[in-house]
Amino acid sequence: MGMPITNIEDLRSLAQKRVPKVFFEYADGGSWTESTLRSNRADLEAITFWPRVVRNLSSRSLATVLAGQAASMPVAIAPTGSAGLQHADGEILAAQAAEAAGIPYTLSTVSICSIEDVARHTQSPFWFQVHFMQDRGFVDRLIDRAAAVSCPVLVVTLDIQLHAQRHADIRNNRTAAMFTLARLPQFISRPGWCAGMLRTRRHNFGNIVGHVDGIADLNEVAHWMAEQLSPCIAWDDLRRIRDRWKGKLIVKGVTHPEDARAAVAIGADALVVSNHGGRQLDGAISTIRALPHVLAAVGPQVEVLMDGGIRSGQDVLKALATGAKGVLIGRAHLYGLGAGGREGVGKCLEIIRKELDLTMAMCGLTDIREASPAILASRIDSKDGNA
Repeated sequence: MGMPITNIEDLRSLAQKRVPKVFFEYADGGSWTESTLRSNRADLEAITFWPRVVRNLSSRSLATVLAGQAASMPVAIAPTGSAGLQHADGEILAAQAAEAAGIPYTLSTVSICSIEDVARHTQSPFWFQVHFMQDRGFVDRLIDRAAAVSCPVLVVTLDIQLHAQRHADIRNNRTAAMFTLARLPQFISRPGWCAGMLRTRRHNFGNIVGHVDGIADLNEVAHWMAEQLSPCIAWDDLRRIRDRWKGKLIVKGVTHPEDARAAVAIGADALVVSNHGGRQLDGAISTIRALPHVLAAVGPQVEVLMDGGIRSGQDVLKALATGAKGVLIGRAHLYGLGAGGREGVGKCLEIIRKELDLTMAMCGLTDIREASPAILASRIDSKDGNA
């Protein structure tokens, strides 16, 4: 990739130089003041480890199982909309990198590459994500399409019933057509990105265009998706999806204990403690602070994952020691994708794996499944949410 890459921030800096501003800031930013985005990071950084010494660390394992699927480390790639605008063919390349790394990949409904397209270019089964939408027939067809390509896991995102205001998207007029005269300077200054986009035929939302009448381009999809969000939903909507989907069901976007209990009662096989990466309710509780409350609410029999603010292998271990079974990474892999396509995502996963392995060892552990609060010198208190 032309420069030494030592951490995820290096990938972010490189992506910022290679991806047009409108698309980079869409992935990078949060809602309103971005306080939730910052607190996801700050609260993880506030947790400290208690290292141990004089251990036999010659043999170590990061292997685990996530939602019934073997994983080489307790990390999955989160569903991220428009990943194919960070790099040409982005979802395919990210899925291939995840496959090579031995971890699950989650494809978003609002991906540029379609379910079928990703399936044709990968060997390992990937997870698929859906939202609640007003067009229930379309959701049903998405679920059936995911089943047809043998996706083992369906991820239902709950926390985007309404769109929050994201200032960067407004400033960048993101709902406008992709190629506009005003954006020409951005594209001219990113020749590598433009070359990739010219080589590929994948410029629209592949799961939607051609599957919804009257939707033909990115601009129409953006307006259609905004209309599809429903301010009036009920837990029965999740029950309807649970009844239709025969595989594993993960519910994503839970931070409140009562919501966690309700999702489990309906039949969720696993939960993702998530505040949508700080892109929805600004001022919301950070995910690492919410995690102990959700764990206490659902008990050890329910698999609980976490996302939000994960930028290193150390962050992964902090989440595991706090009680998560694994984590999902969103922005981190998008930075890798923007920085260098499949190679960049592979580098992102390599960085996280190495940091996780070394940090685990320095805390005296040889198996990632042994992570517990015992390795933390300071941690999140499940009673009052204070570090």
